[in-house]
Amino acid sequence: MNAALANQQIAVVGGGTMGVGIVYVSAMAGAHVTVVEPDDTRAVGLRETISKTAAAAITRGKLDAAGAAALENRITRIADVDALPEGLDLVIETVPERLELKLDILARIARRAPKLIGSNTSAMSIDRLAQALPNPGIFLGMHFFNPVWSIHLVELVEGAKTLPETLEAARAYVTAIGKQSLTVRDVPGFATSRLDLIASLEAMRMLESGVASAEDIDRAAVVAYRHPVGPLRLSDIVGIDVRLDIARTLEAAHGPRFAPPQILIDMVAAGKLGAKSGQGFFTWPN
Repeated sequence: MNAALANQQIAVVGGGTMGVGIVYVSAMAGAHVTVVEPDDTRAVGLRETISKTAAAAITRGKLDAAGAAALENRITRIADVDALPEGLDLVIETVPERLELKLDILARIARRAPKLIGSNTSAMSIDRLAQALPNPGIFLGMHFFNPVWSIHLVELVEGAKTLPETLEAARAYVTAIGKQSLTVRDVPGFATSRLDLIASLEAMRMLESGVASAEDIDRAAVVAYRHPVGPLRLSDIVGIDVRLDIARTLEAAHGPRFAPPQILIDMVAAGKLGAKSGQGFFTWPN
């Protein structure tokens, strides 16, 4: 537990893959976390993931049983963003990468008057999203990486109206959850998404044209370049549909080098969305 977060009141809007990770690391650091997740089934899954991850932390000596129980007790789930308490220290939006959805959620978050608002977008313009807010100075991008509990980086995206004290508060939060931050300008794809996506799209094109199998393409990245996971397996983890959304966003901003290959389009159309659907470039058992 980090003393800097022990009395902090934080909310995470969205209980999907990224949301559950942000909830976990925030509660692990001592914050009291409210998670907004309207879907009951997904909310149950979030609790199960938190419990399993805490159990793994006990096995690794990172937590004891009392600490795991306390961590879970610091997490509260609600179903509606409009029911968030007012005046929270930080609210992080982590809903799907759809502009109108994010604009709506951010506007509703702003009505709860938090001190700081972050968006876990991986590609969308922070300045465009800030248009939903009456006070864009308290807003910035906070781009986490999957799995959140394992990857020690948060990319902070500074909008044109982001105040210096907002950026400093976000850096302090990132440090308190045991991660490093880097700061980038509000350019589509920022730094990390552009690097990650271009490698993933090229791996898909290689697979599509028969250069090698998915297993061997990924093995090249892991063995030759010491990546912790290959680009195709990572795409499955991130979500094939998420990859397609980001590719289309960056293609519009930066041109055809980010155009999605046909294999990506076809997989989304077929419902092969990666780990969450059980089938992507690889098969994922329950």
